[in-house]
Amino acid sequence: MTWLHDIFHRSPEIALFISLAIGYYIGQINFGKFQLGGVGGSLLAAVVVSQVGVEIDNGVKAVMFAVFIYAVGYESGPGFFNSINRKTLREIAMAVFLAVSALATVIVCARIFHLDKGLAAGLAGGALTQSAIIGTAGDAISRLGLPPDQVKFLQSEVAIAYAVTYVFGSLGAIVVCVNILPKFMGQGLREASIEAEKLLSGSAAKAPGQRAAMPVLVGRAYRVGPAAGRSIAEIEQSHNDLVTIEKVRRHGKAVEPTPELKLQADDVILVVGRREGVVEAAPQIGEEVADTDGVSTVMQTRQAVFTRKGMNNVSIAEVREQVDRELRHGVYVEGATRAGQPLPILPDTKMQHGDVITFYGTPKDTKRAVELAGYEMPYSNKTDFIYMGVGLVLGLLIGLVVERVDGIPLTLGSGGGCLLAGLLFGWMRGKHPMYGVMPTQASQLLKDFGLAAFVAVVGLNSGLQAVVTVKQSGMTIFLLGIFVTMFPLILTMLFGRYVLRYNNSAILAGALSGSRSANPAFGGVLDKAESAVPTVPFAITYAIANVLLTLLGPLVVGLV
Repeated sequence: MTWLHDIFHRSPEIALFISLAIGYYIGQINFGKFQLGGVGGSLLAAVVVSQVGVEIDNGVKAVMFAVFIYAVGYESGPGFFNSINRKTLREIAMAVFLAVSALATVIVCARIFHLDKGLAAGLAGGALTQSAIIGTAGDAISRLGLPPDQVKFLQSEVAIAYAVTYVFGSLGAIVVCVNILPKFMGQGLREASIEAEKLLSGSAAKAPGQRAAMPVLVGRAYRVGPAAGRSIAEIEQSHNDLVTIEKVRRHGKAVEPTPELKLQADDVILVVGRREGVVEAAPQIGEEVADTDGVSTVMQTRQAVFTRKGMNNVSIAEVREQVDRELRHGVYVEGATRAGQPLPILPDTKMQHGDVITFYGTPKDTKRAVELAGYEMPYSNKTDFIYMGVGLVLGLLIGLVVERVDGIPLTLGSGGGCLLAGLLFGWMRGKHPMYGVMPTQASQLLKDFGLAAFVAVVGLNSGLQAVVTVKQSGMTIFLLGIFVTMFPLILTMLFGRYVLRYNNSAILAGALSGSRSANPAFGGVLDKAESAVPTVPFAITYAIANVLLTLLGPLVVGLV
């Protein structure tokens, strides 16, 4: 294996990408109904690869985690700030419950197995994957007034216990949040996310590559029968403008479909509109025909930022009444979003300045509608790296801020800082959609690659030491680490389900992974959910847990 060690020593990045490739391959394997997933597989693969002897610069880990957590915050920023209300008390309660139950579990284990302060604090740091505990516990030990050699010994014990328990601390959180929780709830994470999105938008969410079998807006060709002798305007108005006659072919020639044009028997017309209106109008027009030669037309969707003067906070029904019929003729509202979140297209839905409206119709009609509504939002598939760079810099600067309370350093760290910046910049993008473009595919790449690389670096850098330490100090600390990892998580899962009344597995998984500040587990949840639904509860509990779990270091030192 010397040759492999030499290769990794000369090019450590090879070890990183081997871990990712093997990890994602392992993650796809089904063990009965259990599947580890790419994140958990990458962690295990990295631990195995680390035995050859390889180390990745921790700067790589920091960069990968920063871009991952920023992209997560950016995507969920609009939903996060819209959800800040009394309902978030559940997330606060969950984060507090997990921290308290974890503290109690560590203290009980320490007293039963006679662990010293160092081993107990390291057990908490590794099993709960809260690296900051090493620092806060070490600082608390140095303040006990012990001889320098004893202080050094206890601080080394913290590092040993941390190294032994950290790997399963990451893996155990993935197993609970990604595998055990959905089975316990009887609801897969993807299905739960679709259900939550449906409640939010009023329609079923569709994954990439999917489309509705019964679209809301349709086009049909009919041969005129019962409608002969009626004008186009008369037909359209009799169906509340839910349909528009866009094309007319008479005796094989195109005829301009003016409002006054009276239809004749055997005319072939193209009817476009909302499905319910077209279905209702069909029997009154004539039989549907498959031959659309000469009546087919190109339809287009355009997005407009709603800024029309005098119409802020006005319902869709009121907008419809105030705009002349000729101006809105042939235009349909296909969708609308506010700060990135879908709005139901209902008569009493109130539009606000900054909302993005998607119009459907002919190019000429949609262009007119956009000009009336405000201004067109140009399509772009290029990431705004200026906006992203400023956001990441701000997040990292926030992470450098440290406040000391009774000598205990409190900080969000780079992860919490970048998450906060991502939330803020994502929210601002929702309010001002002309700026800060980050296509969904780009955001997904940052999340997938950032998290996978972060987890792999953790495994590569800590895997060898963990295995060596287990051989030296026996299995007691390792087994205690499994218990401290699993017990508070499962207890908090039950608390969330039966006391806090979470009934959606995707939302509960997001809240639970955030309460444990378990970034790899959260990545696994996102991977399975294929949705940003778990992000909002995660963002709330993560920010709280980052502070509460950091405090466990000095508390364990003081109470053991």
